[in-house]
Amino acid sequence: MKLSKLVAAATLVAAGLTGASSALAQAKEQFFPLLSYRTGAYAPNGVPWANGKQDYLKMINARDGGINGVKLTYEECETGYATDRGVECYERLKSRPGVAFFDPQSTGITFALTEKAPADKVPLITLGYGLSVSQDGMAFKWNFPLMGSYWTGADILIQHLGKKEGGLDKLKGKKIALVYHDSPFGKEPIPLLQERAKMHGFDLQLLPVTAPGVEQKATWLQVRQSRPDYVLLWGWGVMNSTALKESQATGYPRDKMYGVWWAGAEPDVKDVGEGAKGYNALALNTSGQQPKVIQEILKHVHDKGQGTGPKDEVGSVLYTRGVIIQMLGVEAVRRAQERFGKGKVMTGEQVRWGLENLALDEKKLESLGFTNIMRPLSTSCADHMGSTWARVQTWDGSKWGFSSDWYQADEQIIKPMVKAGSDKYLADKKMTRRDVKDCQS
Repeated sequence: MKLSKLVAAATLVAAGLTGASSALAQAKEQFFPLLSYRTGAYAPNGVPWANGKQDYLKMINARDGGINGVKLTYEECETGYATDRGVECYERLKSRPGVAFFDPQSTGITFALTEKAPADKVPLITLGYGLSVSQDGMAFKWNFPLMGSYWTGADILIQHLGKKEGGLDKLKGKKIALVYHDSPFGKEPIPLLQERAKMHGFDLQLLPVTAPGVEQKATWLQVRQSRPDYVLLWGWGVMNSTALKESQATGYPRDKMYGVWWAGAEPDVKDVGEGAKGYNALALNTSGQQPKVIQEILKHVHDKGQGTGPKDEVGSVLYTRGVIIQMLGVEAVRRAQERFGKGKVMTGEQVRWGLENLALDEKKLESLGFTNIMRPLSTSCADHMGSTWARVQTWDGSKWGFSSDWYQADEQIIKPMVKAGSDKYLADKKMTRRDVKDCQS
């Protein structure tokens, strides 16, 4: 009798374990690790970016039930914008089941993870930042600098200044100063600017600012002494508003200042207000609560009390950029499912294929609610960027407004630089280019 009871109990336990493993096997969850920085000097910019990313995932779950029945899960990990903490977050989250991709949210962290991603087979989305040479998908299989790099951004700014002067040839003899965050992020545009300086004969002045950028008096004293015709601002976080305040204090005209797209959001100018009037910056995307996707987030997330941050932040420049990043990641998963199994959880390698085969034309963007938010984007095995366009926007003292049409970066200049840079990277790492056959894998 005792033996039979033991057998019965064992059978029940086994059945329970089988049921648990079956339930686990049937759990269809795609995991989105979220590296963020809600603390420190970069928090004012990092918070809306992180909130937009979370809210888009919440909206897809609430409105669509996930991606073809696959629920989207996520976990944030605070990096404080520090490379070592970013690597720690990556190492902790990379082994979670169903990891889709990583968005490092820092060029420094991207540099570190570029070494790790190929072995771990996890793609990196670095929208508008990261390694400029990683546009070359034949050399960087796992990096996706979608929508632009610091080389495309710097190139577009020089094009714009040339147009203002009446032609690129009119830049000859001009002084252009680069006030930059003294980090991998800030140094990244320098090779492109040096190439353009050689081509057009302008004098390039390099003025590094020690992170986080709260002390810039010496830098702006140099600006006042050298009197450049234009200042390019490659800043992030508190560095941007500090630069604008210092330029005001030293009398440098804000309408002669042009920031990268990470120096063109509300936190950069709102505390300066009228003092920043006339300041210009690149823009990869629009802002505002009018777009359909933003309305969908308000309806399915914020109106239900599920918003990650304040409602009035929704649709701001960096919030919208966070939404774009997650949309591209979600669409990469959806694209991968078309090939590897609709309604299945995709591996990092499968998501990488999806990122490499994105085709978001105007019609597709309209169906996703992204009309007028961004340019169409189409990636390939060789091109991991998909779009090289940006506009210039200007602060009028209370809001941003576009002050130029779209510019496309000059590929005749950039492609040879990308090829040379990626060849050097591969040689240094003793690696070879992908075979064309690998494009189908």
